[in-house]
Amino acid sequence: MASNGSAGIRDFPLDPGIFLDEDLGSDWYIYESTESAAPSDDLFPGVIPECHPTVSPRMYHTCMAPISLAVILALSFLVKRRRLHRSCCNGVPGLLSPANFLEEESSRGPAVAVFGILFSSLCQLVLDKEPLPLASPSSHGAREYWKILALLYYPAFYFPLLACATSRHRLGYLAGSLLAWGHCLVHVWQKVECPHSPKIHRLYSLLSHVPTVLSLILLSLWYPALLGRSLRGDSPEREIPGSGYYRKYLKAVLSKRGQKGSSVPIEESLQSRIRSYLRSYIYTPEEGFRIPLKLVVSLAMAVIAVYQVALLLLVAFVPTIQIIRVGMTKDIVVLLVQFGLVPSDNPAVPGDMEKELRTVRHYLWSLEVCYICSLALCCLLTGAALLRTLGAHRSNLRALYRGSVLDVFSEPRSLRPSRSAIVCWMSFASFQAAFACLGLLIQQVIFFLCSVAFAFLVVIPLQTGTGSLLFGILRNMWPFWLALLVAILVQHLLAHSQFLEQHSLRKELTNRRALYIVTFLLFPTNVLLGVLAGVWRVVISGLYNAVQFCRLDISLLQRGVETFDPGYHSYCHFLKVEVSQGHPLMKAFCFLLLQRPELPALPRDTRLEEGLHLLHHKHLAPGKARIRRIRARWCLAYTLLRNPSLSSSRKTALADASANGAQLGVPKP
Repeated sequence: MASNGSAGIRDFPLDPGIFLDEDLGSDWYIYESTESAAPSDDLFPGVIPECHPTVSPRMYHTCMAPISLAVILALSFLVKRRRLHRSCCNGVPGLLSPANFLEEESSRGPAVAVFGILFSSLCQLVLDKEPLPLASPSSHGAREYWKILALLYYPAFYFPLLACATSRHRLGYLAGSLLAWGHCLVHVWQKVECPHSPKIHRLYSLLSHVPTVLSLILLSLWYPALLGRSLRGDSPEREIPGSGYYRKYLKAVLSKRGQKGSSVPIEESLQSRIRSYLRSYIYTPEEGFRIPLKLVVSLAMAVIAVYQVALLLLVAFVPTIQIIRVGMTKDIVVLLVQFGLVPSDNPAVPGDMEKELRTVRHYLWSLEVCYICSLALCCLLTGAALLRTLGAHRSNLRALYRGSVLDVFSEPRSLRPSRSAIVCWMSFASFQAAFACLGLLIQQVIFFLCSVAFAFLVVIPLQTGTGSLLFGILRNMWPFWLALLVAILVQHLLAHSQFLEQHSLRKELTNRRALYIVTFLLFPTNVLLGVLAGVWRVVISGLYNAVQFCRLDISLLQRGVETFDPGYHSYCHFLKVEVSQGHPLMKAFCFLLLQRPELPALPRDTRLEEGLHLLHHKHLAPGKARIRRIRARWCLAYTLLRNPSLSSSRKTALADASANGAQLGVPKP
């Protein structure tokens, strides 16, 4: 029979037109008709084709890199050398500086913009398959070497965008304008031509370039404004840069008066304390004080880091969970029901499974909501912590300016630069950005798990009216929880009414025998209370350290071992360099000395008698000279009293190291 059937088939071959029948094709591939083809592009980013802009990244870097190098070489002839062979070629060419971080003359906006471009390039470098646009890696192992080269290439590539301003020349402003316009036009044109990208998510490439585009727009507006101001001659050339801020600081310090009124502290109400606590998270600028440029750059980089990490976490999880929710089938629901992950009326005999399918999709939607809410909460907490650091930076700098070292550090420290202090100062902004990234990741993991546990153990059981593991534990162990609560209340009531005696001015212990008896009897109960307190200690310390992880002005370790915290260690050395090299009061007096009016030049004469007569100066009266000397000494004493850290900068202290140490009274680090 089988042979005959096969022979019959060979004798009567199938008609090829049978495979072209529309009804038969639709029956065989009926599962395709149930899928909607419209949202496939929205759900699956892999179907987005590769977009090749007119100006490719390789062409862009190939053209702009030589131009940037030529600009740096040309502007180097506008700057003179300070140490190396100053007599050779009149000190030309010199080295361009990106920004004067220890001075107050640098513009903050352009520095923040260029550092933001550099950090955004670093974020794209980590995820790109071709880290160096000028060349493609030949193998996967060679990609890591290209990434190392890219870490050095991008700072050199964007260096002219910031260095053109430090030349203080019109040619530098013109070159900066042209470079900023070129970079901005290329980036905007690339994103207009190719707004979508198949990498991670179709909108990730566009959204991740938002800080870069905004920074380039700022530079494109700032350099032309600087060039126009220079052409009009509005900028004062004879005034020393940065002297305006130091004069304002000096006036603000000298204009302060002691606060009048009673020194008895007034007890504040709870509402006023809450209001003052909330105000501590809002930084309000004060006249006569300015946050150093390095701190501004570090906080701006932390904000950009939070944006980049939050964007990556959002586009990596939410579209994936949406695809899983839309593509959930009944076959997968049956497996989940069999494993007991989804409640069902009759799990042994699977039926229609429509109710269970809706339940699974509701669970996945709940996961998506928990993830988005936890991510938003993490961003808000990180932003609040970064705002709190601004007030802490200002109070710490002011305390160190007036010499109150113990108000900032836990032990006396010398405010002098050292090798480790210089290294920490250079890496402080990078540490702040890295700690902000890691802090946001840790917070997201913790708060997402907590929100999922709360949703599936409390909210969803209350919505559906089903049992919950948490409710079951509380229901079965309510006598135990009640006993612990009664033990806590009994101890507090006995301590208040029986073991504490109130006198007119003090409180004393009483009924000591009863106290010893109750302590012995409640020892086992207090052990169980200690276990719960230990769990709470772990939870609250973990949440607190996760929220405060991005703050470098506080240590996550206790006093004595806080130097093992690398973030706080870097912050302490950073303050040393900032205070020792950028004290506003010391620089204000230096600027006043540099701007002292000079005596008019004496006229030349051929006759010796007239020359001697002209060289004869009118001396001040002894009384006036003595009064002026006394006034100068009182001003010096007042300045040193309000700023003890300036004692190390006096001439006698700098000449004698032992005298310097004796004046400060601080041991060497």
